[in-house]
Amino acid sequence: MNANKDLWEKGDFTRIAETMRESGEAFAGGLGITDGLRVLDLGCGDGTTAIPAAQLGADVLGVDIAGYLVAAGNARAQALGLSNCRFQEGDVSDLHDLDDESFDPVVSSFGAMFAPNPYEVAKEMVRVARPGGRIVMGNWIPNDPTLVAQILKISASYSPPPPEGFVSPMTWGMEDEVTERFTAAGIPEEAISFEKDTYTFNSPDTPSEMVATFRDYYGPTMNAFAAAAADGREADLQAELDALFNEHNTSGDSTSISATYLKVTVER
Repeated sequence: MNANKDLWEKGDFTRIAETMRESGEAFAGGLGITDGLRVLDLGCGDGTTAIPAAQLGADVLGVDIAGYLVAAGNARAQALGLSNCRFQEGDVSDLHDLDDESFDPVVSSFGAMFAPNPYEVAKEMVRVARPGGRIVMGNWIPNDPTLVAQILKISASYSPPPPEGFVSPMTWGMEDEVTERFTAAGIPEEAISFEKDTYTFNSPDTPSEMVATFRDYYGPTMNAFAAAAADGREADLQAELDALFNEHNTSGDSTSISATYLKVTVER
């Protein structure tokens, strides 16, 4: 059993990804894409970053552990006529079917951070990146007061303790941890840089309707609601998330909520 695969094949993350399109385009726009650049997008979902990168002229391969997201990404690329964008199933901690030094850049926006074995993830990213190329990650920041870090923090407080040896994905939002992982993979510390940026979730739904989308379709929140229901605390979790979404919403009848993330750039 692959617990990470089970988590991301639970629900339907495409429903969440629909709220991330504009920021996905902005993330891709900051990659310095030129025609023919060979881009690898790890934990790609249905193409939030991969699709706009291909539209900018890159030759893009997206890799995700969830089979239905791979299928959804290929369907999106086909519908848009993007022959330069394809998706395949894979584990970002073991990219055995991808050649050494074959991509620039290697990117991941909130995908690779959720894979177990973070040192193997960093090692694989470095292995497949071309010398002189870049690795660019967007990672949520632990205990950040903005949306996604708080969703995950609240969800964790209602969930059973993680198994022994579990490494929180949020550690990818800690500069010291990221530096340690990439230096262990052979990258000089001075080749690793960080900046904070903002990702915005936009939806025509109200904040409470958007909470319902996370409750019904986002794996970590689905697990939290199941655990809360078993303890008779489902209404408490619902109230906390409703309050969070309403507090951070900057729109009127619709929803627009920003979340801060750590942008990691590694010069290969």
